[in-house]
Amino acid sequence: MNSIKRYIAALAALAAVSVAVLAPASSAADRQGNIVQTAAAAGQFKMLIKLAGVAGLAGALEGKGPLTVFAPTDAAFARLPRATVAALEHNRAELRAVLLYHVLKGRITAAQLLKRHSVKTLNGQSLTVRVKHGVVTVGGVRVIKANIAASNGVIHVIDGVLIPR
Repeated sequence: MNSIKRYIAALAALAAVSVAVLAPASSAADRQGNIVQTAAAAGQFKMLIKLAGVAGLAGALEGKGPLTVFAPTDAAFARLPRATVAALEHNRAELRAVLLYHVLKGRITAAQLLKRHSVKTLNGQSLTVRVKHGVVTVGGVRVIKANIAASNGVIHVIDGVLIPR
């Protein structure tokens, strides 16, 4: 009786593996949301998403891409003076410049980023990339989590807000 149960269990396992192997594979991009959806699902980018909407950039971040976004957390925005955030919310051109300073054209992974000394942002300015004591910074702001995949790009979480000069 035990050998029959083992035989049935082995057949069931083989059937499960066969279904997994033979089923049409969907790509990771098919299952992932776009940059805005992925950021929203993470739950720590509410201010970034809000400001992207105010600046009229949400559509671009939901578009085809590919884009790389250095995404400041809500905690990073909270460390900015309230007057700075309020001024950005009321000056759409300046807000767009600040937010585009966080975006690169193309899907740039952490490994690719580490091979560069600087990267050009969509606002036309460059960010310096540095690695010191195992800590990666872009524009002087620390990358705290890298390579969050989205269907139209990649997100690297940063612990500060990048302000163009």
